[in-house]
Amino acid sequence: MRRKPVFAIAVWASTAVLGPAMASAETSSWVGRGDGPAQPVEKPANPTKKPAQAKGGSVKVIKTVPSNPGATQVPQTPPPAADAAASSHAKTPPGDDAAYEAFDQGKYLTALDLALKAAGKGEPQAHTLVGRIYQDGYGTAKNTPLAAQWYARGAELGDPEAMFAYGVLLAEGEGVDKDRSAAAKMFEAAAAHKHPLANYNLALLFLKGDGKPENPYRAFMHMQFAAEAGVTAAQYDLGTLYSTGTGVDANAFEAAKWIGKAAAAGMAEAQVDYAVTLFRGHGVPPDPKRGAELFRAAAEKGVAVAQNRLARCYAHGAGVEMNVVEAAKWHLIAKAGGVEDEGLEKILAKLSKADRSRAQKAALEWREKSQIGLE
Repeated sequence: MRRKPVFAIAVWASTAVLGPAMASAETSSWVGRGDGPAQPVEKPANPTKKPAQAKGGSVKVIKTVPSNPGATQVPQTPPPAADAAASSHAKTPPGDDAAYEAFDQGKYLTALDLALKAAGKGEPQAHTLVGRIYQDGYGTAKNTPLAAQWYARGAELGDPEAMFAYGVLLAEGEGVDKDRSAAAKMFEAAAAHKHPLANYNLALLFLKGDGKPENPYRAFMHMQFAAEAGVTAAQYDLGTLYSTGTGVDANAFEAAKWIGKAAAAGMAEAQVDYAVTLFRGHGVPPDPKRGAELFRAAAEKGVAVAQNRLARCYAHGAGVEMNVVEAAKWHLIAKAGGVEDEGLEKILAKLSKADRSRAQKAALEWREKSQIGLE
């Protein structure tokens, strides 16, 4: 699910090389299955088993998460009837393991058939799989209201993935009436099972005071849990909390550490902010060369602010060898993206006709390649 801005918190001011202003860091909206740790588990973890540990460190338990998910109320919805359109081919052993195996192989109708049978036996994770198939329309027509019913039943039976998925639908009002308070209960129940993405979404609710009372301290703890579990958006947002002292004492070292992790994971916004941090030496030793590399990484992804900063790097020889033609190229690309820069305009005006032509040609070639996905 695509993330959208929820609230903004400022980051450090930029230097002259970086331009007069930096875009503010923003947290992200609801995360879905595709926004989790780098190595997500396709099949939801059995709620009776310990959660998988993220690489690079253990998952820290957030003590403020309710330890009794049973206290969270969920809608008492009966499981829907089996879909007559479900396939009966590719016979495999009954149970949700077989259903998930078929799903992973792209045999969606078979997966639906097996999951419906397993759900009929009361298997929680089978309900979740049926919900996902209907929500995304794998092998059948999309039916979000029906998916919500299946998720609700899976949540009632104790599957954290169902709790999380149902919480997302409640938060966005997809297939059900929007209800942030009910969504918070679902996220809290899943968070009690150490679900990283549920912790992240719960942190957003505490930060905004939407569905939960505004509480930056609890928000920080849930954000920290998700960040340590490998959720890239949480790592970036945790860094912004440290940089502004939101829910925790301000700490430039920790801010740089977590924004750097998100940057290393390839998050463009984090790459821009961490590049600024490296140029200023805020919480880390100054490293203009690495900063310029990160500006380039984000610039290649089409981030206009990064393109502008990269142009300035080339114009002033900051972290890269000075190259006014390359500076002009990236300035033209950034300008097309909506970023104006009077200083770079003056540099462009001083170029020879030949160099200006080269820069324009290079900018055009980059845009054409980026439009067809070659960059």
